[in-house]
Amino acid sequence: MAYDAKLEERIQKKRGAKRVLVVKKMFGGAGFMMDGTLSCGIRKDDLIVRIDPRKHNEIMKPPLVKAFETMGGPMAGWILVEPDGCKTEEALADWLGRGVEFAGSLAPK
Repeated sequence: MAYDAKLEERIQKKRGAKRVLVVKKMFGGAGFMMDGTLSCGIRKDDLIVRIDPRKHNEIMKPPLVKAFETMGGPMAGWILVEPDGCKTEEALADWLGRGVEFAGSLAPK
């Protein structure tokens, strides 16, 4: 399954801010780990962002954001941002910041 390599390049350029995000291939795409915890990733053309599950419903704003679903159904605390939702560098930085913030609130693995 192919994924958006240009989005990966954009994330790579932004990942050095506070903590280094380590890239791992997963979901048929790329995942960005912080202290052993996934903070964001890419699945096909969508940006995966890990968020506080308590804020899941608040952040869900279709049509640009949708639930991240696995075979077991939607996962609270995980969202997919469609390409138009992270088209600008500012929007991408905002979504990446949310993922890094939540991953940083968890104990390192």
